[in-house]
Amino acid sequence: MDAADILASVLVLGIIIVSLLSNVVVLICFLYDPEIRKQVPGLFILNLTFCNLLLSVSNMPLTLIGLITTGHPGGSDFCQIVGFLDTFLTTNSMLSMAALSIDRWVAVVFPLSYHSRIRHRDAVLALAYTWIHSLCFSTVATCRSWVGYHHLYASCTLCNVRARAAGTQFIIFTVALHALTFLLTLIVLCVTYLKVLKVARFHCKRIDVITMQTLLLLVDIHPSVRQKCLDEQRQRRQRAIKKISTFIGTFVVCFTPYVITRIVELFSPWPISPHWGVLSKCLAYSKAASDPFVYSLLRHQYRKTCNLLANKVLKRSPLNSSSLRMENTAARCQNNSNTTNNIQPTANKPVCP
Repeated sequence: MDAADILASVLVLGIIIVSLLSNVVVLICFLYDPEIRKQVPGLFILNLTFCNLLLSVSNMPLTLIGLITTGHPGGSDFCQIVGFLDTFLTTNSMLSMAALSIDRWVAVVFPLSYHSRIRHRDAVLALAYTWIHSLCFSTVATCRSWVGYHHLYASCTLCNVRARAAGTQFIIFTVALHALTFLLTLIVLCVTYLKVLKVARFHCKRIDVITMQTLLLLVDIHPSVRQKCLDEQRQRRQRAIKKISTFIGTFVVCFTPYVITRIVELFSPWPISPHWGVLSKCLAYSKAASDPFVYSLLRHQYRKTCNLLANKVLKRSPLNSSSLRMENTAARCQNNSNTTNNIQPTANKPVCP
């Protein structure tokens, strides 16, 4: 192993740990909080979490073993199963992100009719499509023996060496796979989230107009209060842009290098560096570690559930902790007061805060 392989192994190991821990926390929050389970986006997040967890325990460890041993991990049949999972889980997770973006678009653009437009039945139908879509591509690749250990990515995945005899068929299949998964999801993300941003900016402008009219009416308002209102307006606009940039940016950064490398590999007469191939695969894996934070753990409902679970594990209640401290302080004050009265009967009683 050279230094690059050691760094790649450490990177994959870190991605595995973060992905397992964060996705398990999301799964626990979903099972613990009935409010999360009632929400339609919770089904899409559950499906995304399932794909990320399965990817973390099946494909990532084999890539780590391939980097350490610099060889083929497991037998050919086992690698074909893992390659099937690689295609299925990656495709399924991308389509789940597209479904989440459509759900957010409907919620923002049609807030009053959201519950009639997006129901649990609609979410189940959308998830059924993502599974059928993913199964079709992964099943075709496995039945045609186009999956196997690829040394360029140090993982069991689509392998052009095994599909060399297929020629044009494999090229058409690979291009169609990435066009109907990566490109389709990217278009859906851009269209829906940019429309969401447009609506959010429109509402922010309306709020800004009302705020400015109110500030003009309040002539005697302190300058610091007026400046605080203006700062809050600017922060609202920045938060909306930041969220949209995070949704689209993480998808582009994590998946684009891997997809471009796959397409270039089909047509380029020159060999691609194995270090770049492994790095692009690690970036694709890192999406499984970042999804829990992008879609779940940074939201208020999940943070609240995490705090409740942490308090439950630590055997303490956040609601009763402050009152318990006040009761203990009052009890100590009362004891000190009684002691002082017994020693100095003529002195004034101490006053406790």
